[in-house]
Amino acid sequence: MVDEVERGRHRTRDAVLTGASGAPAPRTEIAASWRRVAASGVDPGGGPSIAPLSEADLERRRTTSGLGDRMPGLTHALSSAVDAGQLVVVTDPEGRVLWQVGNAGVRRLADRLGFVGGSAWTEGNVGTNAIGTALVLGEPVQIRGAEHFVESHTFWGCAAAPLTDPWTGATLGVVDVSGPSRTLHPAELGLVTLAARLTGLEAVEQRRASLDRLRSLAAPMLARMDGQALVVDDAGHTALATGLQAPDRVTLPTGMEVGEIWVPSLGAATAEPLPGGWLLRLGERRTGRTTLEVDLIGRPEVRVFGETGSWRHELTPRHAELMAALVAAGAEGRTAAGLAEDLFADPTRVVTVRAELSRLRRGLGGTLLAQPYRIAPGVAARLLLPDDRRTLLPGSSAPVVLRLRAA
Repeated sequence: MVDEVERGRHRTRDAVLTGASGAPAPRTEIAASWRRVAASGVDPGGGPSIAPLSEADLERRRTTSGLGDRMPGLTHALSSAVDAGQLVVVTDPEGRVLWQVGNAGVRRLADRLGFVGGSAWTEGNVGTNAIGTALVLGEPVQIRGAEHFVESHTFWGCAAAPLTDPWTGATLGVVDVSGPSRTLHPAELGLVTLAARLTGLEAVEQRRASLDRLRSLAAPMLARMDGQALVVDDAGHTALATGLQAPDRVTLPTGMEVGEIWVPSLGAATAEPLPGGWLLRLGERRTGRTTLEVDLIGRPEVRVFGETGSWRHELTPRHAELMAALVAAGAEGRTAAGLAEDLFADPTRVVTVRAELSRLRRGLGGTLLAQPYRIAPGVAARLLLPDDRRTLLPGSSAPVVLRLRAA
């Protein structure tokens, strides 16, 4: 019976692709996908048209995707599929393959289809597929055998579901289970959907814990304030408010920075950075002056002072080196390659630098910006160094530290 169903799919595919009159129509979402990929010029007998990413670009996307923390949960939730010989794939919102989990046999099969790290599994690159279709539709989808547009994929089956951040509503990518079509069970679509939903709920719990930490930090600040103010996380969820009935969430400006901003439904505000969020003071105009001290005299730490109070963040040795380099760079900032030169005397080590900066920015919030990496314009930054420069970060051999010791 299964073989007959698949033979029917092949007859439908052949008839549609050859333009036969009265050809039976495939499922609605498959027919729509075939029209899209045909219009984009995909060759049914060809291969991918976009080359995979370089290893450095792939690592950068992994670091910034927001999906790294979800991989353990996804791998656990889909372990039965992996044990059954299926391949688990996680992509970013562009369909770029970031991670693959599966045994050697199914990975060899996947390599034949171009399922390699950094490859682009969008409809316009490799034809009808579950990943590209899930990205287009924004919902789970299963595609079997000859429902694929490209001939080389017609022995393959896939079930995919979008990965969203329920806290922000953003689509982070897609999780997909793939393998030879004959081994793909219909229930695997439900399994993939459940895995995506569970990891989303885990992410919400992590976000709520972060909001609680932000609330604890900001409560003493708001207790000393007059007027209207609220504390929000970096997605705009309200942690605390004083002087007004604040909404549960506000829309923050794109490219949020220290200083004067406009908040829809609330109006003019002055933003002060907090770790993981912002303090927004409404109404009267204020300077929004923020000072950041990088203290490298004793145990390395950053202290941030705003109009309403202060907070501190301890630095690892590597993060202390990064902060020294960023303060020394001034308003122009540094590229990832420049910082790799500052830390390792090797401009190619951008993957390590980006990963460390991603962690550092989570702790220092809006005081640090990217592209290039730099201290935010509304923040006055200074380095506090020991009187005897030779004792600066004694375990470090970073070029930026060596220069500061010699200054």
